[in-house]
Amino acid sequence: MTFNTELAALQHVPSLRKSDRLPVLFLGHGSPMNALEGNEYFKSWQTLGREFGTKFAPPQLILCISAHWLTDGWQLTAMAQPKTIHDFGGFPQELFDQQYPALGDAVAARAIAQVVKQRASQPLGLNLGIDANHWGLDHGAWGVLKPMFPAANIPVIQLSMDYSRAPEEHYALARQLKALRERGVLIVGSGNVVHNLGQMQRGASGSQAYDWALEFDQTTGGFIQQGNLDALQNFLTLGSLAKMAHPTHEHYLPLLYAAGAAEAREPMRFFNTSFQGASISMRSVVWG
Repeated sequence: MTFNTELAALQHVPSLRKSDRLPVLFLGHGSPMNALEGNEYFKSWQTLGREFGTKFAPPQLILCISAHWLTDGWQLTAMAQPKTIHDFGGFPQELFDQQYPALGDAVAARAIAQVVKQRASQPLGLNLGIDANHWGLDHGAWGVLKPMFPAANIPVIQLSMDYSRAPEEHYALARQLKALRERGVLIVGSGNVVHNLGQMQRGASGSQAYDWALEFDQTTGGFIQQGNLDALQNFLTLGSLAKMAHPTHEHYLPLLYAAGAAEAREPMRFFNTSFQGASISMRSVVWG
């Protein structure tokens, strides 16, 4: 299926009208506490949100890939009103009180699943299932979307990740989603370039980080800046450095979804290039 054929397959979905190409975002979400108003990360997401409607066209739909939804196979949320999931513990009640009442879009979810299914090829078999009841919006999604789009007036679909699949398979799936950018869909990957909770140093400043954390962050940032996006899927070849940066790599995988939906030569910019707790990179990227 060609790029133009993908667009044609989506043309009858009311919520996916043809539009100017939207950017792709990778957002380092870090601590759930960043979702509360006031800190530098919250403010940066607010600023980014204001670019839609000025610099960029307003999204018709948001497709979010969060580090916090891992499934057997890939799934898309398809409920009318996805619940706000508070998938964390030990935080203030104010965080548990947060709600993000954005609507879902079952018609768009099924259309997107069909496009990917039509393009599925062996041995990858990139088929998307539909989740109409189970999930919703976890804090990797609503924690960044609420500051950006506080009115919650843009429908949101979440795409899960099959953690059993190799990184290159996640990247291949993301490349199939690229055409959605021409149909008013804002693709948002939410994770962290470096994420090692076991090595966190409470109270470390944003400029403090372990040498291995800095090296992995800078290596990854270098690939992005050079437009060498294909190299991102090979992060496991960095061996012990990758293992220190990601004892488990679910927070890295959303970067592959954002990079896979981007073009190597299109404009990009970094923001939030600091660390939390010396072992969590907040590096974020806008392509487009």
